[in-house]
Amino acid sequence: MSDKNADTATAEAPKAEGAAPAGAKGGSGGGAAAWLPLIVTLVAMPALAFAATKFMIIPQIQKAVAAASGAHGDEASGTEHAAGGGEEKGGAAAAGGHGAPAAAAGGHGAAGDAKEKPHYVLNKLIVNVAGTMGTRLLMSSFTLVGAKADFKAKAEEHVDQLKDLAGAVLANKTIAEIEKPGFRNQIRAELITVFNEALGDGVVKEVFLTEFAIQ
Repeated sequence: MSDKNADTATAEAPKAEGAAPAGAKGGSGGGAAAWLPLIVTLVAMPALAFAATKFMIIPQIQKAVAAASGAHGDEASGTEHAAGGGEEKGGAAAAGGHGAPAAAAGGHGAAGDAKEKPHYVLNKLIVNVAGTMGTRLLMSSFTLVGAKADFKAKAEEHVDQLKDLAGAVLANKTIAEIEKPGFRNQIRAELITVFNEALGDGVVKEVFLTEFAIQ
């Protein structure tokens, strides 16, 4: 009886031993399957990061840089345009300022015409302004345009008389009169009149105020 039980145990023992490797094999396969998602994730993450960087992040950065560059370019262009406009206005104002005395005296072109016609220059005539008790001075220069070729020689002969006549006209003017609109036209008319009285009727055709300032 004992021998039969021993044989039965001996026969069952190999079966148990053979079953053990099968169990062990199944456990190994289950462990590999458990690690598979993690391995796939680790492999896929660099690819996903590369794709996100190339197709999403880099285009957005490039777009932002392009927008910033465009805004900076527009600002620079606006500044340049403003500067250009300022220069243009400044140049026009400077041109106006430069031509102002000539314009008041008949225009810049008229001064050019005066150089072509017989002319004579009275420079730096200084008189006291009326009503200022000698505290204010009027400094002026004139270009006289004559009707004949010998005008310069004739004006040179009477230069002292011309200066005296011009000084008498200007010394009677007050600050209020000088500041009135159209004063220059009035002065030119009066000077032509007194100069022609000294040189002869119609000898002086035009008078240009090349300098005119109160000090």
